[in-house]
Amino acid sequence: MHLAYPAVLAVLLFCTGLYGVLARRNAILVLMSVELMLNAVNLNLVAFDVWLRDTLHAGQALTLFTIAVAAAEIGIGLAIVLLVYRNRGSSDIDRLRDLAERPAGPSGPGAPGSPVGAAGARQPQPDTGAEATA
Repeated sequence: MHLAYPAVLAVLLFCTGLYGVLARRNAILVLMSVELMLNAVNLNLVAFDVWLRDTLHAGQALTLFTIAVAAAEIGIGLAIVLLVYRNRGSSDIDRLRDLAERPAGPSGPGAPGSPVGAAGARQPQPDTGAEATA
């Protein structure tokens, strides 16, 4: 078997995945592109394992490890994306910057109406539940 055929296919898969990661805004499509990149790596590992005629089959063993890591990554990634979609209503990656903390403005810590006092210690707030009415 010629090594060039799977190597060219792996390069095409990897470049397609890289383009998907860099150009897409949908988080699920980005995860699919990462999977394409990992499959390109798997194809290279198996192709070089066959080409080198390795008796230990280290390329195939590494491929199994990579498949396990990819399965865990896609499971956790999809859980995060579904949680973000449920809370935000969109899985657009550009809108995920809204998750970052905002710098303290006029109503930030130390402002007259905030629960944090001038010294930075938290002020006790009355409970709005049953204990506050009793």
